[in-house]
Amino acid sequence: MNKEQTNDALADIKPQITRLINNVDDAKAQVIFAHGAGADMYHEFMEKITTGLNSAGINVIRFNFPYMDKRIALGKRYPPDRMPKLLDCFQTVVDDYVRFQSNNTKNALPLFIGGKSMGSRVAATLAGVEVNNKISGVFCLGYPFHPTKKPEVLRLEPLQKTLKPILIVQGERDSLGSKLDIANYKLNDFCQCLFLTDGDHSLKPRVKSGFSHQQHIESAIKSIENFISEIMLKQNVLGKDE
Repeated sequence: MNKEQTNDALADIKPQITRLINNVDDAKAQVIFAHGAGADMYHEFMEKITTGLNSAGINVIRFNFPYMDKRIALGKRYPPDRMPKLLDCFQTVVDDYVRFQSNNTKNALPLFIGGKSMGSRVAATLAGVEVNNKISGVFCLGYPFHPTKKPEVLRLEPLQKTLKPILIVQGERDSLGSKLDIANYKLNDFCQCLFLTDGDHSLKPRVKSGFSHQQHIESAIKSIENFISEIMLKQNVLGKDE
């Protein structure tokens, strides 16, 4: 059963950050999922990924970065906040959930974070912060390896300094990091990449590829589910050995 709730679902959490909580019965894991630079947490892509993860038995928290709520409130297009403010917002959502979970140990779930494009870059950056020991892994949907038409301006540091496993799901012809581009990058051994045939930055392929956007979204969801299951299995094995 899918249960959609907003800020007041977690009684101890301050409402300054707009959040959307989609929980299911008997969930096996918790995901915190961040939007990209141009679309908010209600975007169709975000909805489809959330619905798919819920169907796989995974709870999802979505949220808006501050600039996005400002866009919605004032009806004007404001640029994304700078990285320190984005990190602070995402870290607050993580910290609030960890605090909430610590008071509900019977329902404790492994925590994974991820995002679309810019949101994935913020998530990957948090994976390199030692204090985030409650995060089990990170997924990136369309990681922005470089700005559009600026392949020399690389954003590899989060993927090189990560302390956690990272799954990158990337369209082969992504204009912010194609399969050919990524083949030349040195990434941390914690990183694994799944390339979707002919996919663009939104994972959407051209008709001539023989694949549909929905198929690629479903592949992304399945890869996240498998990624989470594999990490949970390793954690359980290690826990039994200790």
